[in-house]
Amino acid sequence: MNLKKTLVAIAAVATFSSAAVAEKLSVAATPVPHAELLEFVKPAMAEQGVELDVKVFTDYVQPNIQVDQKRMDANFFQHQPYLDEFNSGRGTNLVTVAGIHVEPFGAYSSKISSLDELKDRAVVAIPNDPTNGGRALLLLQEAGLITLKDESKITATPRDIADNPKRLNFRELEAATLPRILNQVDMALINTNYALEAGLNPSEDAMVIEGAESPYVNILVARPDNKDSDAMQKLANALKSDAVREFIKEKYEGAVVPAF
Repeated sequence: MNLKKTLVAIAAVATFSSAAVAEKLSVAATPVPHAELLEFVKPAMAEQGVELDVKVFTDYVQPNIQVDQKRMDANFFQHQPYLDEFNSGRGTNLVTVAGIHVEPFGAYSSKISSLDELKDRAVVAIPNDPTNGGRALLLLQEAGLITLKDESKITATPRDIADNPKRLNFRELEAATLPRILNQVDMALINTNYALEAGLNPSEDAMVIEGAESPYVNILVARPDNKDSDAMQKLANALKSDAVREFIKEKYEGAVVPAF
């Protein structure tokens, strides 16, 4: 009888202990501002019984592969046009959980201080992935430097340029490398997360920058099988909280804009 009571007691303790263990949610993210935002909401997630495990990546490919292969639960680094292009090109089926913020895309230079100083045949570096490369060209078109054959094509490449009055020479490079080669070109179009990592201040250093109405909202991404999980929805709500809105406004001073 005593043995039976002991076994029942052990089972009860084990049940209680397993219930008390926080559910884990792993998220792949680029360093700034994505990982910083995730670190900011960690305490709130812990209070809700979710242990947030943030793994930092510095490229735009592995975070999606990791989630697709179920090595990570979610990622936070990209916008919808990039995700659409990735799914189409890689045969993946990743989905959007929530839109969080916009990182206005900008043009930077260590040689000139305004677009008016950009000389004929200047070398301009842009990201080599289809969506961010197209985004860069659309921004240059908006600035009046080029005209595209299809003026709204978000996956445009330099081959899609119809008019290039300054005969600009374009170099297509991996997005993460652009801040490091800024002194080797006349101008580079840089994603804000990489600009921030390099110590650039988009609101002060960018010669031209997207407005807050940019359609390139950065999104929390998961798989169809886990996008509606309780832990995932708690994370989405935490990232869209008033506390995060204020954190974004105070920390990034316009370089990152809340999308909620």
